[in-house]
Amino acid sequence: MWKMDEDMDEASPYRELARQMVERQIRARGIHDERVLDALGSVPRHEFVPLERRMEAYADMALPTAEGQTISQPYMVAIMTALLDVQPGQKVLEIGTGSGYQTAILARLGAQVVSVERSAILARQAQATLKRLGLDGGVHIHQGDGTLGWPGDGPYHRVLVTAGAPHLPKAYQAQVIPGGRVVIPIGDRHTQQLVVFVRQAEGWSSSRGIQCCFVPLCGEDGWAPEGA
Repeated sequence: MWKMDEDMDEASPYRELARQMVERQIRARGIHDERVLDALGSVPRHEFVPLERRMEAYADMALPTAEGQTISQPYMVAIMTALLDVQPGQKVLEIGTGSGYQTAILARLGAQVVSVERSAILARQAQATLKRLGLDGGVHIHQGDGTLGWPGDGPYHRVLVTAGAPHLPKAYQAQVIPGGRVVIPIGDRHTQQLVVFVRQAEGWSSSRGIQCCFVPLCGEDGWAPEGA
């Protein structure tokens, strides 16, 4: 069960920052899914950024975190979550745990989340943050090559990829149920476009969305790590 962090009580400056983030950055840009808005407004985003950046946590930008990674811009988290269209009880494969913020949003929506993170350090940190906030129920974080998915806990209703890929990895196609969907940034190492893939009875359909910029999805069926 989710519990509000003590820093998000009625007197906290973070509560007003979270409210403004939802109204000005997300609802004003056309996202009206109340479940998504509630999740973005209630999960304490400042708990997922470095201490010295906490007052910037609700700003309209991505922020650096540990291990050279970033926490995505709130609007990007919102639009990817809305495109995913996750329902309570569905099993979601998340690729790229990072700070654990997107994981927390999915958990807040009632998903059963299996998250794969390449960095063992980030996986441990995210797990600790989610546990401290009471958001670790129904969440399983694994360290591994995210381009291969996590077949042991599949199949999945949804797959959400939080890193830029050169194409849709084959493993995801095999791990999604009929009617399921994948939301993934696809492009080059620096600029991508959000793509939604839906598994139909006769194959896969896809639709393209906004441009974006994510860190590269590295692994066997993705980009090679820089310097490799």
